[in-house]
Amino acid sequence: MAKNTSKKSAAATGNSRIADNKKAAFNYFFEERFEAGLVLEGWEVKSLREGKVQLTDGYIVIREGELFIIGLQINPLHTASSHVSPDKVRTKKLLMHKEQIMRLIGKVEQKGYTLVPTHLYWKNGRVKCEIALAKGKAEHDKRDTIKDREGKREVERAMKSRKNL
Repeated sequence: MAKNTSKKSAAATGNSRIADNKKAAFNYFFEERFEAGLVLEGWEVKSLREGKVQLTDGYIVIREGELFIIGLQINPLHTASSHVSPDKVRTKKLLMHKEQIMRLIGKVEQKGYTLVPTHLYWKNGRVKCEIALAKGKAEHDKRDTIKDREGKREVERAMKSRKNL
């Protein structure tokens, strides 16, 4: 009797990354991270399953006590329905508990923090966005980040060349 070796897709099995915002980690110090749901249209979900998304230019704004993500690009599939007119840079609403939103609003207004999207991922068949309460890095902090990254690369190269001997 043959075993069923077919694997479920990463989206169906649980948590899996859709997109990362690596630029945000370079430009900001993250203080706290939160999980938020996204309000999406059907064609957007299909495009996310295909990985046609860009998060690097995204940022979060607060309007009338609600959170919205701007600059998140979801490119439509060529096989999308003809009756849908997709807008790839549409402003999308983020879903969070009201208490969390009020707390974030207070921190953003008082202490000079900003809200940055860091990851998009699947959780139980739904798209979630990890947002971070962040403070901007100064120029010298960015230089330190570059120096640390280059140092790690050099160590990895040395270890790799040593391993090959």
